[in-house]
Amino acid sequence: MGARHLYLARHGAADAFGELTDTGRRQASLLGARLAHLPVDAVWHSPLARAAASAHELARHLPGVPVAEAPELVDHVPHVPAPSETPRSWLGFFDGYDDTEAAAGRTVADALVARFTTEVDADTHEVLVTHAYPIAWLVRHALDAPPSRWLGLESGNAALTVIEYRPAMPPALVIFNDLGHLPPDLRWTGFPATVRP
Repeated sequence: MGARHLYLARHGAADAFGELTDTGRRQASLLGARLAHLPVDAVWHSPLARAAASAHELARHLPGVPVAEAPELVDHVPHVPAPSETPRSWLGFFDGYDDTEAAAGRTVADALVARFTTEVDADTHEVLVTHAYPIAWLVRHALDAPPSRWLGLESGNAALTVIEYRPAMPPALVIFNDLGHLPPDLRWTGFPATVRP
């Protein structure tokens, strides 16, 4: 059995129509440069345009590495908590989610975990370009936290999160939301506006 290394990244900054902006392209390119020294086996991306464009931009720094869509990486709500588990600031967010929508989101979340956290025969290094909620769900899963704990785990555009899965060991969250590859003017996009360090 080998170790599975997941390099999770939220897509670069996008416009209101979901298309990657010039800032988003720069962010994705800088992330690709950061990953260029790694033995990446594959780059997987969400079906949505902003993630696909980010994946292809960063893959320019990874010659010969295959880039492919993974439907499990689509932007989705992975778990709709009971009102008693929901922070007050999130209560309105879930208005209108019915049982069918909640079950569909959980099905995608379960498929995401099943596809990308299972054991592998040899060491693998995979880049997953996705969205904030799937990243939050995978981090929550790695930490074996309650399902509602995905709430509030925000990811910046082109931020890097690394999770390692080793045989007979619990998952290891190596880094979360690292923006070190981005210059100050490209950091903190994708977050609510507030004072940042």
